[in-house]
Amino acid sequence: MNQIAVIGLAVMGQNFILNMADKGFSVAVYNRSAATTERFLAGPAQGKSITGFYDLKSLAESLERPRRVLILVKAGDAVDQTIAQLLPYLEAEDIVIDCGNSHFPDTERRYNELSAQGIRFVGSGISGGEEGARNGPSLMPGGDPAAWPYLKAIFEASAAKVSDAGKVEACTGWVGKGGAGHYVKMIHNGIEYGDMQLICEAYHLMKEVLGYSAAQCSEVFGRWNAGVLDSYLVEITTDILRTTDADGAALVDQILDKAGQKGTGKWTVVESLDHGVPVTLIAEAVFARALSSQKDARVRASGVLPGHPVTELGLLGMDESQFLDALEQALYAAKLASYTQGFQLMAAASKQFGWELDFGAIAMMWRGGCIIRSRFLGNIREAFTQNPNLEALWLDPYFAGEVARCEQGWRRTVAVASLRGIPVPTHGTALSFFDTSRRAWLPANLLQAQRDYFGAHTFQKADEYAAQGEKAPWHHHDWTGSGGFAKSGSYNA
Repeated sequence: MNQIAVIGLAVMGQNFILNMADKGFSVAVYNRSAATTERFLAGPAQGKSITGFYDLKSLAESLERPRRVLILVKAGDAVDQTIAQLLPYLEAEDIVIDCGNSHFPDTERRYNELSAQGIRFVGSGISGGEEGARNGPSLMPGGDPAAWPYLKAIFEASAAKVSDAGKVEACTGWVGKGGAGHYVKMIHNGIEYGDMQLICEAYHLMKEVLGYSAAQCSEVFGRWNAGVLDSYLVEITTDILRTTDADGAALVDQILDKAGQKGTGKWTVVESLDHGVPVTLIAEAVFARALSSQKDARVRASGVLPGHPVTELGLLGMDESQFLDALEQALYAAKLASYTQGFQLMAAASKQFGWELDFGAIAMMWRGGCIIRSRFLGNIREAFTQNPNLEALWLDPYFAGEVARCEQGWRRTVAVASLRGIPVPTHGTALSFFDTSRRAWLPANLLQAQRDYFGAHTFQKADEYAAQGEKAPWHHHDWTGSGGFAKSGSYNA
């Protein structure tokens, strides 16, 4: 009998199947196109513990009980259709795992619907792309906790491995019930959007301010990858920037400056608005992709709005080497802001949905295999291990020291970019987020007065709030002398 089945033989499916087979598991496979199944069996699956099937009934009959069926198809309707076609051949306590890039509300719905039918549903985030699926991805399973004992051995064997204090650990673990697994994957992808845009802005500054070629930028990123910025995305950026075509020209310089997106970053931003948690850096990263796609409009505007950057100030008293140091510090500090925002949003969701997320464990799941894997995720894990209720990463003593070390370089980098007219939306908003977060007082008193003036939305008084906290009374002032004292109900969206 086969130990697990996989439905879907696209790139991720094929590579994850080969990964599990290499770890000693027998895998039954099915694809809607029989020709794809045949090519896979005759090609990379040949000689491995992989058996192909051409109908779901035979696939289900080949499995150990409780059945474990992993779905890797396009997110959305395709997942629902696959589950509907599979259900007639399942029994109570069988396990269905959706490893696609599903939106977490869909996972919540499927979890509830299948639980009512006695089926154990798991929505698992998977990250690492083709290479990760083949050699060890980051796996973030959530859903029915009763399913985890039957999946743990397979997931831990197939996941990426990292060494922590001499102990080898798998980059997976149970995340939480319902849609928790796909929620964590969504946040992962949101942070990924931010990391990628931050790196692009650093590249832009090297190119525009220092006049560096792609090869020179590659050398800088290579040096950075040997330090605190050690990460998968910096590593592949180093490779991309030194890649040339047949004529020896940098390939990156020939690629059109329009970036696409599939929606996971947008989902993160929408979630942040629903929870009232500002993930400003991720939002700017999403908007940066949207602006990049307006290529024709940007070209037209460049002829009308050339801008008037202040160039005589140069690098604000820094030489080339000092500017590169400042830029490295800015990239690192802004990344900390991005992760701070991501973990704050997960904390809000965990509280609302009752997931009890373990943020140290999540940092460990991201330590290897996934797209945002980086050295400092080990420090993040340590921070949450020491304080599971940490409000913000930079309140941890280690990260507070890192931000203090990088702050001046961060400010100088954003200042140079502004003076030179070079857009750095994620570096800039991250710095504003930092400055806003560390301020005991903000001008929101004036904003609330404006709301009360035109809409009688009321306000609390500072001295009463200091004494009573959230229980302090709400007041309305007749600002015009003719508005009376009727007030609207006090509430916040």
